[in-house]
Amino acid sequence: MMAFAFELLATEGMARAGVLHTPHGPIPTPVFAPVGTQATVKAVEPRELRELGVSLVLANTYHLHLRPGDELIRDLGGLHRFMGWDGPILTDSGGFQVFSLASMRQVDADGVTFRYHLDGSLHRFTPELAIQIQHNLGADIIMAFDQCPVPDDRAAVRLAVDRTHRWLVRCVEEHQRSGDPARQALFGIVQGGIFMDMREESARFVTSFDLPGYAIGGLAVGESKADMVRTLEQTTPLLPAHKPRYLMGVGSPEDLVHGVARGVDIFDCVLPTRVARNGAALTRTGRINMRNLQYAADPRPLEEGCTCYTCTHFSRAYIRHLVKASEILGHQLLSLHNLHVLLTLMREMRAAILDGTFTDYASAFLARYQPVGLAKGAQRLSLPVS
Repeated sequence: MMAFAFELLATEGMARAGVLHTPHGPIPTPVFAPVGTQATVKAVEPRELRELGVSLVLANTYHLHLRPGDELIRDLGGLHRFMGWDGPILTDSGGFQVFSLASMRQVDADGVTFRYHLDGSLHRFTPELAIQIQHNLGADIIMAFDQCPVPDDRAAVRLAVDRTHRWLVRCVEEHQRSGDPARQALFGIVQGGIFMDMREESARFVTSFDLPGYAIGGLAVGESKADMVRTLEQTTPLLPAHKPRYLMGVGSPEDLVHGVARGVDIFDCVLPTRVARNGAALTRTGRINMRNLQYAADPRPLEEGCTCYTCTHFSRAYIRHLVKASEILGHQLLSLHNLHVLLTLMREMRAAILDGTFTDYASAFLARYQPVGLAKGAQRLSLPVS
């Protein structure tokens, strides 16, 4: 078996089930990767991630380069040893973080100069440096340095697509020059905002490089859900069927279902742990705010029938007490539950694809799930026609 290989095991419509083999173990797909920005999934221990069945964790190039330093991590044995995680790791290139700085950065043809958001110190990222940092970190899957534009500004998207393509060439060259493609898989990123002519152009260019996988970037960054789903549905067929497809930064339950239904294999998002820190629990019918008074004396678990540690040991009343008291345990227990919900959803969707019942499963899930901000009775996004 090659260090990196993708096996496509079954399809139903556009939905796919497979296995991505990596040097640190197999990743059953479709998969959700919890985000460990600072080499830790917030409030969750590596031991707990293993118990939850996590098969892929994401870490952040921008943050780890600036603190504690990628060379330090390299000298201490690499990111796997540094964070005590022996499973597969994906690192992003830092592009999204750099471009989100807005007034604190300046872009030119060669790279991006920016001020560190914590202390104002001046730094510069180039495609070559982004790859070198990820080589030092030692993740299994690394990302090309790209520009993530405002998705509905055609002029800005045009500039970002051109720059992303030029930078991809440099990333590939640097990875071949100083890296080990057998140890680290470089994924290219398709940009284009919500404009399909540019998405098609970007997909043609990025897939002209025979890379181990391809990502779809520049979605879930301000466009409407309808635009995101439409763009995704038209973009995934442009990517090779025999390579994994990664939708960056997407992780709400309904988005995972819509993404899998449109042929995505890999997802990541900070959402389950971020909303946990704000006192919210994810359930199979929608999100609930544990700060609400209605849960003050509620003896039920966060979700009836849930088998996670939180739901099998604690009541809504106790979780609300922890949240209101700003106790760290509240963050921990909500994070464990929220991750369990998403990981269970992914496992169930994979099983449904394998046994040919995915369309029924996805339709039933979406019918009972209430997305945040969607009024009851409002029109919902539909699944793609098989």
